[in-house]
Amino acid sequence: MSLLLEVKNLNLYYGDAQALADVSLEVERGEIVAIVGANGAGKSSLIRSIAGIEKSRSGQIVYGEKDIRNLEPHTICNLGIGQVAEGRQVFPTLTVEENLEMGGLLPRARAKAKQTLGEVYAMFPRLAERKSQLAGSMSGGEQQMLALARALMLAPKILLIDEPSVGLSPLLVSRTIDTIRELKAKYQLTVLMAEQNFNQAIRIADCGYVIVHGKIAFHGASAEELNNNDLIRKFYLGL
Repeated sequence: MSLLLEVKNLNLYYGDAQALADVSLEVERGEIVAIVGANGAGKSSLIRSIAGIEKSRSGQIVYGEKDIRNLEPHTICNLGIGQVAEGRQVFPTLTVEENLEMGGLLPRARAKAKQTLGEVYAMFPRLAERKSQLAGSMSGGEQQMLALARALMLAPKILLIDEPSVGLSPLLVSRTIDTIRELKAKYQLTVLMAEQNFNQAIRIADCGYVIVHGKIAFHGASAEELNNNDLIRKFYLGL
């Protein structure tokens, strides 16, 4: 494997409050990397910084060999970095198919948008069945499925997934996490996933980072290393 994404000494502030402090991490091609931590630890701030939604004060975000830290979100997306935002954020007044078509509008995706749409429907037959339904009338689990599928319309090289379990029942959480693993295998995707549900995240992750109060507190080179660390489970995650 080779390095696809590297965050180096990233610092992010909201006014005078520091949200991320010298955060560094690496994501190898083909890996699922989990960022785990309690609510408010900085997971979403990190994902949003990489996506260009939040503008960090200093540090580097290197994708391939390019520092993308100061690029606009649409430019970052067009480089092949897809995002599934926390809370899904589908377009509620548009149909399922219109939501998916929105995901294929960027230049990198347009040429193969129809082909990709067919592939997405094959991967998510429930969405094909409901392509004319308004997204806002779907269940939370279905909307999460749609958000994942819309991100695939970009033909991404890496997916940034922010808190996929939020608002879902335990059964739907498990199904969503399984779907992420299947997407990685089917599309050879690289995934950086922020997730508060430690046990579910570790179930599919190749490696992971624990973030506490905006700082990386621990890096596990394997999921087992995180899962078997009693200090991490008890003091950082309260398990």
